Amino acid sequence: MANNALRILVVGAHPDDPDINCGGAAVLWAAQGHTVKFLSLTNGDTGHHAIGGIELARRRYAETQASARVAGIAEYQVIDQHCGELEATVANRKNLIRIIREFHPDLLVTNRTNDYHPDHRAAGLLVQDASYIMTVPNMLALTEIVEKTPVICYMYDRFRKPCPFQADVAVDTDGVLERKLDMIDCHVSQVYEWLPFNQGVLGQVPADPKGRRAWLPSQYIPRFERVASLCRDKLVDFYGEKRGAAVRSAEAFEVCEYGAQADAAELRRLFPFF
Repeated sequence: MANNALRILVVGAHPDDPDINCGGAAVLWAAQGHTVKFLSLTNGDTGHHAIGGIELARRRYAETQASARVAGIAEYQVIDQHCGELEATVANRKNLIRIIREFHPDLLVTNRTNDYHPDHRAAGLLVQDASYIMTVPNMLALTEIVEKTPVICYMYDRFRKPCPFQADVAVDTDGVLERKLDMIDCHVSQVYEWLPFNQGVLGQVPADPKGRRAWLPSQYIPRFERVASLCRDKLVDFYGEKRGAAVRSAEAFEVCEYGAQADAAELRRLFPFF
């Protein structure tokens, strides 16, 4: 595996973005011996209704580290940038380029640029803006350029304007669904506190940890099943008719035209699960 090991960088705007949208694939990559790094471009310090600032930022960082241990990934890095204030500035672009160059990813996964959250849009735009500049020696001249531009993929989202998500590959996550839910379960401040409050369902959340974990699938599995349903043709393409038709939960990815382009064979190399 060492000679063929992949390096996967998943860039999200917030702590928990990579887990929810790419956690299943991350578990599969890590189990095969590939190196997976999650990166959050903000510290998540506004994502709560009762606490914030340093208390919340440190709590959310601890949640990312717990999730990384569950997933078995190499690293979960969190940039100390205020949540809700991420912008596609030159300074942020340079910081991201430095991280990308130091990691040398074969595949970079991130948000699309049309999304409800400004931080999500900025994360996708920062990756796009870095996609060419990461190969330019005189930008951050003391950091070695990447040897080749990585393939860049977007994570699934449901937004359709100005253009809908178009899957190029879909991954069966049924076999690792409980591990993925365990990763999400680590983000207590979000999935059991802030998001239920924001959605008006905080009163439905059980008080005890076991009860919460038992409640969690009802909130997230329908989302993952929707991805499988919408991307059924890609599941059949990559897994074959019988298995592809039977997949219940999935993650899907769209190749970004700004990165290296990937045909079906290259996608099978980067997503070696089929």
